[in-house]
Amino acid sequence: MIGPETAATELVRRVRLRLAGSGTGDDPEAVADAVRAEAGGPVGHGEVLAALRSVRREFFGAGPLEPLLAEPGVTDVLVTGPREVWVDGDSGLRRADAGFADEESVRRLAQRLAFAAGRRLDDAQPFVDGWLPGDGPHGRVRLHAVLPPIAAEGTCVSLRVLRPAAHDLPALAGLGTFDGDSERVVRAVVAARLAFLVTGATGAGKSTLLAAMLGEVPEGQRIVCVEDAGELQPRHPQFVRLTARPPNVEGAGEVTLRDLVRQALRMRPDRLVVGEVRGTEVCELLAALNTGHEGGACTLHANSPSEVTARLEALAALGGLSRPALHSQFGAAVQVVLHMRRRPAGRRLAEIGMVSRVDGAVVVRPVWTDGRWTAHRARFERLLDAKGVRPPW
Repeated sequence: MIGPETAATELVRRVRLRLAGSGTGDDPEAVADAVRAEAGGPVGHGEVLAALRSVRREFFGAGPLEPLLAEPGVTDVLVTGPREVWVDGDSGLRRADAGFADEESVRRLAQRLAFAAGRRLDDAQPFVDGWLPGDGPHGRVRLHAVLPPIAAEGTCVSLRVLRPAAHDLPALAGLGTFDGDSERVVRAVVAARLAFLVTGATGAGKSTLLAAMLGEVPEGQRIVCVEDAGELQPRHPQFVRLTARPPNVEGAGEVTLRDLVRQALRMRPDRLVVGEVRGTEVCELLAALNTGHEGGACTLHANSPSEVTARLEALAALGGLSRPALHSQFGAAVQVVLHMRRRPAGRRLAEIGMVSRVDGAVVVRPVWTDGRWTAHRARFERLLDAKGVRPPW
């Protein structure tokens, strides 16, 4: 006797073949008609409903991963096998109560999502990186997938959820982001129109802090922001966003962050912001911040403030900017580095550094770290005084 789950799986297979042969596509009406046509005979009402649910998971959204993407606090959904589904978020990495029938089901989902993202994923192009279309209720989703034999154990799918970063500074304070004087330091950085970088690892809360700080910018100042995805949503009436666009399947139509930084300069920004610097656009950003656009900002992946200069050197080299030129531009353009760190208790502002010149090179000196001021506090206070802001501590 065939059980309901087996019957539903077989029905899904037949529905898939019928849709592939009919050329009608996978719109809901065509799927429902195919289910009714293939469910004739001994399959009962319960099996039909189970098949409809299975078909919906098979053809729409992220399949069995869709409920995981919608869970509050989930930032990543990771698949390394039919029964190896994991989620990451506020509570850390954990195994999810979800799975696939077999390896072929994982592969089909990866290829369907790649097609939806305007990408190709097959034996000739066994990996893909792209954005799924639209902004769902859970935010934008970035797709990465790798097929065997590159992924030796089976198809790997990684979905990164980019929820809008819309917290303000009081909300972050309530979440425990700040220790001691750090919230007042952050407010002073905004008030003094100091250019700053927000650094940290993936998921450390860089964009969340940046959005909260942009919300503190006076309403009379126009912010023009360049992003890969619409992640930053500060509460500010003069916030203008430009979003990069990847190339299509034919490799045409790409609009890069570097292109958009140039366009942003023509839009009368009071503050220029780049959601994340990860490539050659660092050259345009540093040049722009040296043309009178005070209070600019961006986020940057870095392990610590002391490693920021080396990270920027590597990115600038890709854009043809020499090491001496990078140090000269960086030292003149940026004053402060804010470093976020993810800890078991949550995301914290762990260190605040001040960009300084030492023997012709630029270093980031710690001003405040792990809840305590350092010996460089007086120099930071003099910087604020020079900008007309009295230190509020």
